[in-house]
This record gives sequence, structure tokens and C-alpha cells, in this order.
Amino acid sequence: MKKSPRNNRSKFSKSIIFSLVFLVLGFMFSYSYSLSKSQERSSEFTGGAFFEQEEQYRKELIEQQERNKALREELEKKQAAVQEFEQSFSEGESRNTDYAEEAEELRRVLGLLPVEGSGLTVTLQDGEYNPSSVDPNDYIVHESHIFQVINELYISGAEAVSINGQRIHANSHIVCTGPVITVDGVKYPAPFTIAAIGKPDVLASSIKLPGGVMDQLVNDNVVVTLDEGQTIFMPAFLTES
Repeated sequence: MKKSPRNNRSKFSKSIIFSLVFLVLGFMFSYSYSLSKSQERSSEFTGGAFFEQEEQYRKELIEQQERNKALREELEKKQAAVQEFEQSFSEGESRNTDYAEEAEELRRVLGLLPVEGSGLTVTLQDGEYNPSSVDPNDYIVHESHIFQVINELYISGAEAVSINGQRIHANSHIVCTGPVITVDGVKYPAPFTIAAIGKPDVLASSIKLPGGVMDQLVNDNVVVTLDEGQTIFMPAFLTES
């Protein structure tokens, strides 16, 4: 049975109408999606720009606060300097006297002036040699032993130290050559007497500490003798001309 031309035209017309409807709907959905994306990008741009601007303001504020802090600190230092100058100026001769006393004390500490005071002496002697020993150096006083005593005395508060009457200073060098000790170029044979000015009881207690300097020296076959409560005089060290 053949289809009538009218039915064919009706189906074709419906197809055209449906196509137009789908085309319009597709255009509307596409436009709506594009508009939504555009608004999102605009919103993101606006929010990002606002955040960046706010962050920039925050950084500038922090930098300004840091500059203000630095300026305040500098101002405080200037004010303190002015106050110190005014105080120094007002003290006048009294201040100069203090400076002179400090300078004299410093010269004493450096060994540039003779000193006198109570203290103690530590005498180190070579141990009695044992013929059965392999190395006789095991019974000789070395510079390391003398350094042990001197360092302990200074740590305990000694104000001045000498070896066999020669004043020790900051640049002193001590060298051992066999049984002879050379102090700043001057040679001394044993025994070696190390004198220290300070509180005798404190100095002696430090040397006698269990397991301390004295015990170590005795273990190294060094004969150690302490003499406390003496009045010790030390000359200034001789400077090279």
C-alpha cells in the first residue's frame, strides 16, 4: 500500500519544526552557559584584584610600622647618648678620676705595673726517676703541667701570676726543652715556682679539688708543693725595646 503525499509532507513539516525547536533550545543553553562563565570570570577578577590590593596595603602598613620602630630605636639611642654625655659632663673631675683609676687597674691586669698582695705559691719538681722506666720524660715537669696550674689559678680568680719571679702576661709563651722551661725567652731549670695573687683559700681549694690539677700532676709523677697565705710581690713584665 503506498503512502499518500499528504502524510509525507506532514512528517517533513514536523521534522522541520522539531529541528527549529532543538536549534533554538541549543542556542539558548549555549548563550546561558557563556553568560554564566563570563560572570564567574568577572567575579574572580574583581575578587582577586581586591585581594591583591588589600595585601599590598597590608605590606605597606607593616613596612611603615617597621620603619617607625627603627626610628624610635634610633631616637632612644640618641637620647641615651645625650643623657650619658650630660651626665659625664656634670660629673667633671670625678669622672676623669674614675677613668684614671680604671686605666691604672687595667695596666695592673696587663702586667704593665708591679703588684703586691696575698696569695699562694705552687712549686713543681721533677719526680724521682725510676731506672726501670722506659722513658725518663715521664718524670719531668713539662709546659703542659705548668699551663694546667696557671689556667686553674686564673679560673679561680688570680689577679696576677708569675713563674720563678717572672710576670706572666697575655702574650706570654712557655716552651719546654728537656728539663728546662723557657718563659718569654728566659730559661729556668726545675723546680718551678708559680706564684699567684688572689684569695689564698679559693686558689688552694681549686688546685686541690678531687680529680683536679693536683691529682693529675701527681699521676704524672710531678712533685707538687702548695704554700698558702703569703704576701707576694710581682714586678711588671719587661717589654722589648
